[in-house]
Amino acid sequence: MLEIRNLNVNYGDVQVIWGVSFEIKKGEVVALIGANGAGKSTILKTISGIIRPASGEILFEGQPIHTHEAYTLIETGLAHVPEARRLFVEMTVEENLDMGSLKGEARKNRQKTREMVFDLFPRLRDRRKQIAGTLSGGEQQMVAIGRGLMSLPSLIMFDEPSLGLAPILVREIFDVIKKIRGEGVTVMIVEQNVKQTLAISDRAYVLETGKVVMEGTGESLLNDEHVRKAYLGV
Repeated sequence: MLEIRNLNVNYGDVQVIWGVSFEIKKGEVVALIGANGAGKSTILKTISGIIRPASGEILFEGQPIHTHEAYTLIETGLAHVPEARRLFVEMTVEENLDMGSLKGEARKNRQKTREMVFDLFPRLRDRRKQIAGTLSGGEQQMVAIGRGLMSLPSLIMFDEPSLGLAPILVREIFDVIKKIRGEGVTVMIVEQNVKQTLAISDRAYVLETGKVVMEGTGESLLNDEHVRKAYLGV
């Protein structure tokens, strides 16, 4: 579904991603793990068109997307739930969700999809008219995920979905990600909570200083000595 070929990305004169290649197959949950500053979020932003690569290719459903403007990609079936949520904080929960469904089929199916989001996150149904900026951090993360789902994506990318959340909410967010995958949506996840991320991932790639240094199944990387020492504190 998604193929990254020899991706190189610069910030000004500084290269931060070096020859990264990986793929995601339809129906998978694939994780990208690594320390802070390894380049994980940069890769997501490059896939979603926010950053232009210096070289390399990004293919989605077999079509090159690395030359597309970011705002055109939502109609391809690609959604990005960004780090720190990035909500419209002066708009209501319902208005934030609707912002994810402004195009094509997503707009036609807005009401049905909104009900699906409320079934995933019952608290949002109760708070649908509440201003998003007044919600708790966990509730805001639910809105951000819901907004991504409102676009009816075939692949959804999560950037640090559990960041700053209490443990009970972290478990809830990971349960929702498993449910999303169960609905047939392919998932890519960048996350500092390595143990829980690998536990739900079919496969994962380890990124260090802008390069992919390891790959394997979620289970095999959970048991890998380097991963356990570097990312699990074992």
